[in-house]
Amino acid sequence: MSIHPTAVVHPKAELAPGVTVGPYAVINEDVVIGAGAEIMAHAYIDRFTRVGEGCRIFHSAALGGEPQDLKFKGEKSEVILGDRVVIREFVTVNRGTAEGGGRTVIGDDCLLMAYVHVAHDCHVGDKVVLANNLAMAGHVTIEEGAYVGGMVAVHQFVRIGAHAYIGGFSRVARDVPPYLLGEGAVDFHLHGPNSIGLKRKGFPPETIRALKESFKMIFRNRSEEHTSELQSRQV
Repeated sequence: MSIHPTAVVHPKAELAPGVTVGPYAVINEDVVIGAGAEIMAHAYIDRFTRVGEGCRIFHSAALGGEPQDLKFKGEKSEVILGDRVVIREFVTVNRGTAEGGGRTVIGDDCLLMAYVHVAHDCHVGDKVVLANNLAMAGHVTIEEGAYVGGMVAVHQFVRIGAHAYIGGFSRVARDVPPYLLGEGAVDFHLHGPNSIGLKRKGFPPETIRALKESFKMIFRNRSEEHTSELQSRQV
């Protein structure tokens, strides 16, 4: 274990072997840090936060802050990070609320790029990538393997399905089915399966073809109506 002399670590915090704490980092009481985790300069980890093994928390990230919810009355709630999570600069992750189950959870092997905000009671699955300046409202669920682009705003209670891809600058106000690609700052639109992403993740060609056919059967009429509407606007 290596703790910089300027770091502030509460005596009731639990740090496993191999943890590194950088200059001016603050780790509050009731925090548990897993083996081999690295907490960099000026990071702030508040009460009731659990950080898994091998995580890297970059400088000025803030984990475990009270939820930004007027219904919160100071009840005990948690932030739970899985193993090997990378939290980049100025990321904020807020604790849960009693009404939302009391937990904000981020799964294993996730990457949260700079300035991402994860609000209260959000649940992020394993191997999810959240790009720069993403803002998630409360009670959002993002399932395993999804990629959400930069400058995206996700409305509260929205679910983004497994291995979906959300293009940058989008506004996501409704659920996004798994495996699909969508984008849109004003009118969010599904374009079909996330074919490139699925191929990179090792999905077999026959599975991707089946997803394309399923998309046509389920969403074709909606897609054609959307295209027709866009064309009418251009006339």
